[in-house]
Amino acid sequence: MIGQQIINGLMLGSVYAMVAVALTLSIGVLNFLNFSIPGLFMIGGMAVWALIRAGAPWPLAVLGALAAAAALSLVVERFTWRWLRGADDFVPLVSSMAFLILFEHLAIVIWGSQMHSLQSLFAGTDWRLGPFVVGLPQLAGLALSIASIFGLSLLLRRTRIGRGLRTIAEDSDTALLLGVDVERLVPFIFVLAGLFAAVAGVLFAINYRQVHPFMGEAVGLKGISAMIVGGMGNVWGSIVGGLLIGVTEALSVSYIGANFVDISVFGLLLLILIVRPTGLLSGMGAARSTL
Repeated sequence: MIGQQIINGLMLGSVYAMVAVALTLSIGVLNFLNFSIPGLFMIGGMAVWALIRAGAPWPLAVLGALAAAAALSLVVERFTWRWLRGADDFVPLVSSMAFLILFEHLAIVIWGSQMHSLQSLFAGTDWRLGPFVVGLPQLAGLALSIASIFGLSLLLRRTRIGRGLRTIAEDSDTALLLGVDVERLVPFIFVLAGLFAAVAGVLFAINYRQVHPFMGEAVGLKGISAMIVGGMGNVWGSIVGGLLIGVTEALSVSYIGANFVDISVFGLLLLILIVRPTGLLSGMGAARSTL
């Protein structure tokens, strides 16, 4: 049924949207595509699985996974942006990609390379709305995604931190002259992006109950696609792009076949780039005006 697949796609798309927002924060403020984001997504998912498996209550497991992602985000900031920002533009990018590989192989060493299954935490919580079935954890994940992005939008537009971030996005040298504490705000951006990615990983693990060390790669590609589809640097464009890609993927699996999912998703990306190269919401608070 097409309605059920659209619901499923919206739930999956909320995960892609969170990853897209994490990428948007980095590229919108720092003009830097942080390739460690898929690795932090994986850390969020695998850490919550490992902590629950070790006997931790799920709320503590979630907090532990987010804390791990935040700490690792600071490590990435230290060794990509802070130490290498005077290098050529591609050097921090390559360094962040090295962190993605490092995180994946550390996960293999600690937890093994196989697929791991997470126990059902909310069995029997599905809601039936007429002919449709909506999982409560998935609905909560969608609501959390929208609420988090709304909160981020308010932070960027109405707070002193947000004004500082917008100034850095325009010109970091000018921001220094205006008294913006760049040395503190840049780590804040890395931690915030890492938390968005980790929350997405936690939601994915809880909802789909499967984790593995390379789970971030495919989701990372979908997140980049969502960011481009919605409009580079546009926070609300990220959620629009994520939900659109999620629905496209769900409909493709149901009506075309799982083998055609990537063709459908990246075909949609190509079509939008041809029709509207700057993204669907470009010009509506895009890039640096959003941040």
